[in-house]
Amino acid sequence: MTQSSLPNLPPPVEPPVPPATLPAVARVCRPVRNQVEWIERDLDPDSSGLAPDHPARAIWAMVEGMDLDAFYADIKAVLDRPGSPTSAPPVLLALWVYATVEGVGKARELDRLCHQHDAYRWLRGGVPVNYHLTQIVGCLLASGIIRPNQVAQDGMRVRASAGAASFRREETLERCLAEAKAQVERLAQEREHADPGVSKRQQAARERAAREREQRVIQALAYLPQVQAAKERQERTLATGKREKVTAPRVSTTDPEARVMKMPDGGFRPAYNVELATVKGAGQAHGIIVGVSVITEGTDAGQAVPMEAQVHQRTGIHPQDYLVDGGFASRHDITTLERQGTTVYAPVRLPRNKPEAERYLPREGDSPEVAAWRERMATAEAKAVYRTRGALAEWANAQVRHLGVSQFTVRGGAKVTAVMLLIAVTHNLLRWLAWAT
Repeated sequence: MTQSSLPNLPPPVEPPVPPATLPAVARVCRPVRNQVEWIERDLDPDSSGLAPDHPARAIWAMVEGMDLDAFYADIKAVLDRPGSPTSAPPVLLALWVYATVEGVGKARELDRLCHQHDAYRWLRGGVPVNYHLTQIVGCLLASGIIRPNQVAQDGMRVRASAGAASFRREETLERCLAEAKAQVERLAQEREHADPGVSKRQQAARERAAREREQRVIQALAYLPQVQAAKERQERTLATGKREKVTAPRVSTTDPEARVMKMPDGGFRPAYNVELATVKGAGQAHGIIVGVSVITEGTDAGQAVPMEAQVHQRTGIHPQDYLVDGGFASRHDITTLERQGTTVYAPVRLPRNKPEAERYLPREGDSPEVAAWRERMATAEAKAVYRTRGALAEWANAQVRHLGVSQFTVRGGAKVTAVMLLIAVTHNLLRWLAWAT
């Protein structure tokens, strides 16, 4: 067969070249955040995921039983009058207490949790979220959890919301006041010739800040005589032989009520002295707080009688035993407490340059009650009673520190006292829950 007679065949085809191996693409579920999702959910009781014995429920039950008329009295929005309704005080109080239990101390964090966390959402119940210690103690007394026969008192110094550089002498305060008044007047004039780049809201905020600074400086000048009197007392004390430098009186323009105190670490910082009175409770309800006060003196001397009066007013009972450390043991307080039937247990200080044998002997100027206290504290029985003070007072102080009381974020004695009362309410609620479970 000739080549011309061969059939007309297609040209041979080259075998295909295999393509380069591509990586396998994983199949995953990716978020689609523009879709609409409806979730049917009930906040109460079981569908919320909140267990029946959850602390939030116990806190709400306790708050519901409180008399909060004082909170409602300040609400301006009432029936038959214009104004938007405000958030119910029990809800705000319960949220604050639960946040303190959980260690939440910032308003923005609390607001976030109120929208994202089941327990906070349950307490809030859809309510918008932008010192009732006496009633708590009354409930504990009625339930038999506490018997205020033995009360222990102790003080702790807590850092104030003020810096050391904010303390100024009188001449500096006068200059600051003149500058603050000039700033207020200047901003008032700017209001009439408003800057287009500044909104009305910003302008109002600037004016408010200037007025608040002026008021703080005025308040600082008003507190200056008190500090001056304290300095004069210090000078008279140092005249007895101590060698320390007495500086000129100074007051903070940030928190005029705060005072520089010696802290537990040995440093000196602006602080408040928080006094707490505690009692032993039944079972796990240990260290119930029955008295709270906030003072601006760095010493505890003279604070036992006012605190005992507060405990008596709150419980209706004069304590049988009153346990305090040596800083509280003044002759006046011991005499007053002993005459009303309260036995004082406090260590007896040894006089300077005196032998140990004279520690418990009566001294010139002692009342019969003070002499009896010295004699009693020489016995082993009294020393054994006094040793229980640490398990009450110092333990409660440690628990309060654990709730976030390391530095106040509010200013002024009234606000600091309100914070400490709410902290005490929270602490007692936790002790009540410990007893109940």
